[in-house]
Amino acid sequence: YVFCFFFFKQKTAYEILSGLVGSEMCIRDRYQRRVHGDYQLRGRMFKKETVIDAKGHILGRLCSYVAKQLLNGHRIVVVRCEKLIVSGTLTRNKIKFREYRHRAILTNPTHSHRHFRSPARIFVKTIKGMIGRKLKRGEHALSRLKAFEGVPHPYDTRKRMIVTDALRLTRMKQFRPFTILCDLCRRVGWTHEGEVDRLEAKRVQRGKVYHESKKAADKLRVQKEKLQASASIKEINNKLAAFGYQSQ
Repeated sequence: YVFCFFFFKQKTAYEILSGLVGSEMCIRDRYQRRVHGDYQLRGRMFKKETVIDAKGHILGRLCSYVAKQLLNGHRIVVVRCEKLIVSGTLTRNKIKFREYRHRAILTNPTHSHRHFRSPARIFVKTIKGMIGRKLKRGEHALSRLKAFEGVPHPYDTRKRMIVTDALRLTRMKQFRPFTILCDLCRRVGWTHEGEVDRLEAKRVQRGKVYHESKKAADKLRVQKEKLQASASIKEINNKLAAFGYQSQ
């Protein structure tokens, strides 16, 4: 008897899945996206950025909505993060934040939690916990997010949206206590509230000037259209005047 031993090279999971055909190709595609991180293709579908005004929104509810849209490929810009709302009294939230600041690693504090005081950083860190940020999908989703205090230049002239399902007026009873995020951040170490308020005042003033100029331009345009319309029907008005009709 002759015994022959054949040693075959063990195939990897990718090589096995690459040989699948038919309905099983979806498994291979899913594996490729997970390993190679081809989640940027989903983000190419939505090139336009959606600007959300965070004023009057509840922090957690707005974060859950934005996280889902980011995972679906949308590009989100959130402005005025300092006007977000956290349920509960200011004293209660200060105690919770104080306990959060004590979380650290004694052996190597550089590897411990990062306790952000900025409202925009707090908003981004809340979203980090709602997506798989350590996977390629979550990494690409997080790269499509921008958050700011106030309304910076490119976005002060764009249309801003709201999320009705995350508004305090629709999700909280009117007598429930709440805390504005800027008040909490100011008491735990955020020092740029005065600068943000100054820039916001300048932006509001620019908006008023633009609104007045736009109203004047619209008024002139309506008057011009009326003159053009009256000139086009001048002959008709003359014929009606012969029969005793007076034009308005």
